[in-house]
Formats: sequence, C-alpha cells, structure tokens
Amino acid sequence: MPRTIRTMAALGALSLAGVSAMADIEPVSFTVDASSVQVAGHNLKLNGAGVSSRLMFKIYAMGLYLPDRRNTVQDILRQDEPRRLVIRLLRDVDGSSFNAMMGDYARTDGAALPPHVIQNLAQLAQLLGARPQGLRNGDVLTFDWVPGTGTVVGINNRAVLEPVRGADFYHALLNIWLGDKPADPGLKTQLLGRDMGFARASH
Repeated sequence: MPRTIRTMAALGALSLAGVSAMADIEPVSFTVDASSVQVAGHNLKLNGAGVSSRLMFKIYAMGLYLPDRRNTVQDILRQDEPRRLVIRLLRDVDGSSFNAMMGDYARTDGAALPPHVIQNLAQLAQLLGARPQGLRNGDVLTFDWVPGTGTVVGINNRAVLEPVRGADFYHALLNIWLGDKPADPGLKTQLLGRDMGFARASH
C-alpha cells in the first residue's frame, strides 16, 4: 500500500467536528460551529458526529454535513451535492507523530485509486505533515465538496489548497471514514446518524 494512502488514512486518527450547539458525546463534550452550515450558498445539516480515541486518548471528533439526512454510504456518494467534513483536533500532533500513526490506519486500498487521486492525497498529506507546529489541539480542518468547483480544504477557516477537481478525490477522503474498512467503525456509525446517543445529545 502506498505511503500516501497510509498518510491520509492516519487522518482518521486526527479529526473533530464543528457546530454552535453543544453536543455531549461521552466521554467528551465539544462544541460544533452550528447544527447547520453554509457551503457554496447551500444550507447543510449535521448528519452525525462522534469522537474517536486511540488507547486512552481522545484524538479527534468529526462531523458530517449534508443537504438532507443520509444513513447509508451509497446514498451519500451517489448524490452530487455540497458536503462538509469538519475535524477538530483534541490533541497536539507534530509532523513526526502524524507520520508514525500511518501504519495503524492503513485501511484504504491504494491500488484501487487512480494515479491522480493518489497524487492529490500525497499533496494534502505532505501539507498537513509539514506544518511547522504540526496539528494543534483545537485546530479545525474542513473538507468541502462544491459541485462545479471541487474539493476545498481549509484549516482554521483558511483555504490551504487550490480546489481539487474530480469527485473521486473527495470520495477517497470520505472512504477513509465511511468505506468498507473505516479508520474507526464506531465513528462511521455516528457520522451516518445511526447512534441514538448522539441524536439525544444534540437536541
């Protein structure tokens, strides 16, 4: 499996959600920017959110925003509509630690991806891994899909890459968490809105 894919799969250990309603997801409470967000002029609703841990440590939380509720991966991928994945780090992660975590999250089958997608993933992985202070507790990453524009990647409300065209790149990102072998199966369930504990907490 290419190192690039291992690098991007490690993102599954580094993310968190964004909304301005308080959501209590045991054992961590966190604030997401809103129960809905605007992406390219479209109102997106929080489909699901959760927190992922590694051993005893809470590493990240993540939220998935969609125009309408979807509870299967097939429904999400077949719609060409705006989407957002929001990630907030719960721990500081330096570049060396980021790369050391790759192997444990090597879930994606790189051989199945087109070369240009692997190249785009490599660029993103290099950008995140080379940040001078690494990824810090509280940093927020956003991965937006904007039809007609492509994938817009942001860190702390600032775009860090030119939009990446082609839905296959965004689908590769989604599959890190929502694919057949997700980085965190429990988080996949929460992102798809199937965890009733989150549903109760977010109301």
